[in-house]
Amino acid sequence: MPNMDRAFRLLLLGLFLVNVARSALAQAPGTPQSPSVPAWAQPGLPTHTQVAPPPDFHRPSRNFDSRIGIFEGQSDIGSAVVPGDARYDPATRQYTITSARYNIWYTRDEFRFLWKKLSGNVSISADIAYPHPNGYGDPKAVLIVRQNLGDDSKEAMVAPHGLGMIHLAQRPERNVRIKAMEYRIGGRGRPGGATPDSLVPVMARRIGIEKRGNEFALFVSVDGEPMHQFGPPITLHFDEPFYAGIGFCSHLADKSDTAVISNLVFENSAGMVH
Repeated sequence: MPNMDRAFRLLLLGLFLVNVARSALAQAPGTPQSPSVPAWAQPGLPTHTQVAPPPDFHRPSRNFDSRIGIFEGQSDIGSAVVPGDARYDPATRQYTITSARYNIWYTRDEFRFLWKKLSGNVSISADIAYPHPNGYGDPKAVLIVRQNLGDDSKEAMVAPHGLGMIHLAQRPERNVRIKAMEYRIGGRGRPGGATPDSLVPVMARRIGIEKRGNEFALFVSVDGEPMHQFGPPITLHFDEPFYAGIGFCSHLADKSDTAVISNLVFENSAGMVH
């Protein structure tokens, strides 16, 4: 029995010393800590407005040279509090991206990015669905062209927001605030209205982006009709090669959500959006 009591005391002492060492390591200067969520990155709520990050706030992206479906690599652009994840189902040819990240906007981005490195023209189109409607109401999946994998890269993108808005946006230079053409579609006499005369928000069924030289155009199919250009194009020059692909952010810096991207068209030429 004395030997057992002595062994038990030694075990308790060992556990105490381990906890002390862990605490000291966590507090040591230079020890990596889990990044916190600054106030500006909190989502827009009745009691809070999301704003642009400080001009000098940047995080290096985490890049993974691992193929997924047709894409050459993946990146957690701008890093994040919660790591991202992406899966490809060859049977359905669906990409499922799970990601937190506060936004793809302002002067820097945080999102999970699946990419190819390309030159020349590009056509990308896809069906985009948000399977968890009870989360934050405005997740953002993007079809996007970026100059590089930095969080403040020049870029052009199209996106359907979870609340129904679609946009064609650009960051014309590094670390410059996004500019956008935004569209909200509504219809009357559609399901979901309180009366036949109620204006009901309409989610575009399919979106696309086309790079033709230095011009980028948004393409939309609202109800399954053939894709058609929606609004005027923007003009933006990219040095070659550049990165093109798909991505997603939950619009919540520390909470993940999911986007499903299917029926993907991805061609290294113009005029192929459908």
